[in-house]
Amino acid sequence: MKKAVEAYWKGELDRSGLVQAGARLRKANWALQRDAGLDFVPVGDFSWYDHVLDMSTLLGCVPPRFGGFEDEVDIDTYFRMARGRAPCGESVRACEMTKWFDTNYHYLTPELHKDQEFRLASAKLFDEVAEAQALGHRVKPVILGPLSWLWLGKIKGERFDKLTLVDRVIPVYGQILTKLREQGVEWVQVDEPVLVMDLPSPWLQAFELVYNRLQVTGLNVLLTTYFGSLQDNIDLIASLPIAGLHVDAVRAPRDVQVAMDHLSDQKVLSVGIIDGRNIWRSDLGRCLDLLEEAKTRPGDRLWVAPSCSLLHTPVDLDQERKLDAELKSWLAFARQKVREVAALKRALDEGREAIAEQLKAAWRATEIRRVSKRIHSESVKKRAASVTPEMTQRNHPYAERAKVQRERIKLPQFPATTIGSFPQTAEIRAARRDLKAGRLVQDDYIYRMQREIAETVQRQEEYGLDVLVHGEPERNDMVEYFGELMEGFAFTQNGWVQSYGSRCVKPPIIYGDVSRPAPMTVDWIRFAQTLSKKPLKGMLTGPVTILQWSFVRDDQPCSETCTQIALALRDEVADLEKAGISIIQIDEPAFREGLPLPRRDWEAYLEWTVKCFRLASSGVADETQIHTHMCYSEFNDIIAAIADLDADVITIETSRSDMELLDAFVDFEYPNEIGPGVYDIHSPNVPSVDEMVDLMEKAAARVPPERLWVNPDCGLKTRDWEEVEAALKNMVEAARRLRENAQFAR
Repeated sequence: MKKAVEAYWKGELDRSGLVQAGARLRKANWALQRDAGLDFVPVGDFSWYDHVLDMSTLLGCVPPRFGGFEDEVDIDTYFRMARGRAPCGESVRACEMTKWFDTNYHYLTPELHKDQEFRLASAKLFDEVAEAQALGHRVKPVILGPLSWLWLGKIKGERFDKLTLVDRVIPVYGQILTKLREQGVEWVQVDEPVLVMDLPSPWLQAFELVYNRLQVTGLNVLLTTYFGSLQDNIDLIASLPIAGLHVDAVRAPRDVQVAMDHLSDQKVLSVGIIDGRNIWRSDLGRCLDLLEEAKTRPGDRLWVAPSCSLLHTPVDLDQERKLDAELKSWLAFARQKVREVAALKRALDEGREAIAEQLKAAWRATEIRRVSKRIHSESVKKRAASVTPEMTQRNHPYAERAKVQRERIKLPQFPATTIGSFPQTAEIRAARRDLKAGRLVQDDYIYRMQREIAETVQRQEEYGLDVLVHGEPERNDMVEYFGELMEGFAFTQNGWVQSYGSRCVKPPIIYGDVSRPAPMTVDWIRFAQTLSKKPLKGMLTGPVTILQWSFVRDDQPCSETCTQIALALRDEVADLEKAGISIIQIDEPAFREGLPLPRRDWEAYLEWTVKCFRLASSGVADETQIHTHMCYSEFNDIIAAIADLDADVITIETSRSDMELLDAFVDFEYPNEIGPGVYDIHSPNVPSVDEMVDLMEKAAARVPPERLWVNPDCGLKTRDWEEVEAALKNMVEAARRLRENAQFAR
């Protein structure tokens, strides 16, 4: 799919070819699930970019700047909403993008206006239902529920209560359900993941109104929740006129019994017993223990399923031919998880004897993993246990540190820099492949990477940036690179998962205690610093992000694993400082991502994540400037914790939000320095100097100019050099104009 979509964007594949590629992929995936033994195959979960964007286009919710549409929202308008550009249509600012609940999947935020109108504007869902039915499948269409979709939306223009749009959107949802029933659909899955959150009373009350109005005779609605517990919402949910309820029995196993106690005997209980968020093999015996307790319901009233969409796991473990055999026996990817679901169903129908060998193999793998010596390191555990509060404190407060940092680094007002990475060219990727394949010796690889670093530093000098980076050509990924250099990590060949659009990542697997055998970045940064008199930033990925963007061991609390990672990074930070690096950036784009959905769990999470960041960053002198970077997050409700990180400089995404994200920092009176992004690197569009100046002037109206930096939203590895050069030259010129503006004079 990635190759087909990107070929279409480049004009190498026409629309017909793109459509055919999608049909082939859907056909294969439906057949895989049916052949494994599933009774229903989901339809409507296939997306060219993002399933929330799919729902927005289905509802006809297209922001005015993308132009009108007649009968349907076409694929090019869809891609322009996602990335600002498509083969047809004018380039325009893309829709905002942020994280899907507590995952690393990004969704396109619906834009909602006070006078918003909705209408059925896409046939994609219905076409795919017909496509699957023609192939002989029993289908279960999947749509994002109206209240979750509205909750995820963002108000634009005049302020209003977006819940008031319910009356306008319900008729279109009614049309969708009616049309599905006319196609012969029996069951439709309506996802309402917001039900595991602490919703305001008006939103909870709206569920009764919405689902009473969405009843369609002959169509069964499976209300689906995941990523957490239903908490106190079960009474409300049980009273809704729905035919069934899906619960996440991995995150909230107690919800199974709670749901049984509250749901009427006529309603289906779908138990999400196989973990859709992680890659560990299920202990089928323990799963059956829970399911058998729920089997008081008739067989057709108890369903077995993954906890959530398998979007969050790699596709097929059988493709991993280089993984250690023992470690591989502990794992299950999407295809294997589908088989686990089918095996549990069979055991419920026919008894445990029907899957005796599978039960035995699953138990054996679980036991071997539990006692394996490769998981545990006494020295690592001892060091983590010896962490003291003093290790998480800088020597002096920011106000005092800032004085000595300015004296040492001597930067102009509105210093211009980048976030870290530069384009990963075909030559860089080829060198990495050749090294892994043994076609390139280590010394030659180092020479090639140093040549790339030298070119990147020279380009930055020519652009006029004030703080440089080495460009990270040696890094395959901002998490995988570090994992490869630390103990306790394992890696796949094909363990790709979607992050957004055609952007995929290959998360490492944290299977054991984590430590750093040797410095990981020092030689590269030290070499780069010899090429320029300007300061270079040492670039690290933070402990919380390494944790969140990996598949993490589930046999100990995440806080313990994160502490181990933080200690490894603390050593790296110390070595960078010893090497003379004056600025060290520790990226934490996943800091908010891991925030638990129920607010009652926030305090504990923020306590250990802040502690881990400070543990990694605080072992330096005052004159060493610590930066962090966060992107595509809403900061309003955790701004105090972000301030508590005590980074000297934070860079954030603000270009798509038109600097709105800065409001949280202003309202809180954030005391340290901020770099609000002025260049949306997830779009191929190059912003003009005037656009960047306009954004920074909006920033300067919120934050004192002496505390502002000028930078892109994120790293530049996914862009090409032509775009990067044009954008960064404009950015440097924007910084120059700002300095010359008398109103910003120091």
